[in-house]
Amino acid sequence: MDQPDTQFAPRGDDRVAYQLLGPPPGVTARDLVLTTGVWSHLDIFWEEPSSARWMRRVAGFSRLIRFDRRGCGLSDPRPLDGGTMVDHWIEDLLAVLDAAGSEQAVLLGTIDAGPLLLEFYARYPARVSGLLFVFTSACFAQRPDYPEGHPQAVGDALIEMVAQGWGRTEFAATFDPSQADNPAALKWYTKLHRAMASPRAVVENLQISAKLDARHLLPTIKVPLLSLGRRDLAIFPAAQSRYIAEHAPGGRYLEIPGRDADMIWEGTDEIVAAIEEFVTGQKPQQVPERVLATLLFTDIVDSTKQLAKLGDAAWREKLDQHDRIVRDAISSYGGRLVDAAGDGTLATFGTPGKAIDCARALHPAMDALKIEIRTGLHIGEIELREEGRIGGMAVHIGARVLGYAEAGEVLVSRTVRDVLIGGRFEFSERGVHTLKGVPSKWPLYAVDEPETGEETEAPGLRERLRSRLR
Repeated sequence: MDQPDTQFAPRGDDRVAYQLLGPPPGVTARDLVLTTGVWSHLDIFWEEPSSARWMRRVAGFSRLIRFDRRGCGLSDPRPLDGGTMVDHWIEDLLAVLDAAGSEQAVLLGTIDAGPLLLEFYARYPARVSGLLFVFTSACFAQRPDYPEGHPQAVGDALIEMVAQGWGRTEFAATFDPSQADNPAALKWYTKLHRAMASPRAVVENLQISAKLDARHLLPTIKVPLLSLGRRDLAIFPAAQSRYIAEHAPGGRYLEIPGRDADMIWEGTDEIVAAIEEFVTGQKPQQVPERVLATLLFTDIVDSTKQLAKLGDAAWREKLDQHDRIVRDAISSYGGRLVDAAGDGTLATFGTPGKAIDCARALHPAMDALKIEIRTGLHIGEIELREEGRIGGMAVHIGARVLGYAEAGEVLVSRTVRDVLIGGRFEFSERGVHTLKGVPSKWPLYAVDEPETGEETEAPGLRERLRSRLR
């Protein structure tokens, strides 16, 4: 499933951004609204492979609906009409459900969305078929009859921590400790925070959220309810998640190990399985996810020699420029960067033609860097694993194909050649080879250079890639 287009639901003179994803063709599924509460950014959620994979998995058994409420992300600012933050959030969700043609949906809320889900259900119960609370609460602050809540001093300290850390790596690592040693994930998360809202706006809304108490609505729930708690999560304690289930008629509670506040890294399989069973009423089959994909491997030629010649600092700068060019090219052709370790990269594409076009664009784009690369392609079934990683025999075959590629060459397996026979590409034989660890002999083919004037690049791509060096 590709990233869906962002659409806009009308709310008076305002527009509320939303996205729809899934279900797969031929699958009839329930609508599922996923909301992180007050803050979100629809597009940037897709930039992190683990986040994108999580959404695709959930959209495999539901029609997934996501939205940015007014005042954050891609939506218009909140109106100055005297309405409360809760009023506006409920209006926004209602507008999105209407625009999406959803008469009734399961609502899944996480982070600060707990009270908001309960308030929406109280006003529009006919639009809700189930309630899923994941690492959230019905009331965050302690009350005389609610020791599970945060004491005033703790709540103030949490808000101050957000105020000082919003958009900074240290805060991101505190929020999701499992990624504390993952610079790429932390960089994405801090970018997401900065795109959602300014520190002042976040604090102002957190102060409002901290005062919300929707516990009195729990006994009124007449739809299925599941609350997931994170065992060692300090910001949203498991006791608050358990309280929701214990005080709603027929509510169920499931505790997930770990300390992350998000769902996309730690314990993901267990979380998705619980959501799928709740939404579909059936236990999911525990089989690895497999999809057909084109794999593009790239590698810098003679990188060790260049390092020795240039020295660490100069080579690191050149590598950074190389990485930016590769990322931009992969994105321009609709691919997904899977790994960028050392002087090589791995990306997946939906079609082999797009992957070849990307490889062709990369070779001349490296001229200004005085870098030569080699590229290898294969198409096959891959396994989707945790944290956006992939595996399977197809990955091993692709890596072995790259090993036979020459500088400046786009080398492909016979599988790629056979898929594209009769199309716009021409191929030259490069012999039959034994690929280490792979059964049988493998004919390999080089993609011939295009005829003069043949358009193989996205319009203006080469210039955009080279502009990254300026």
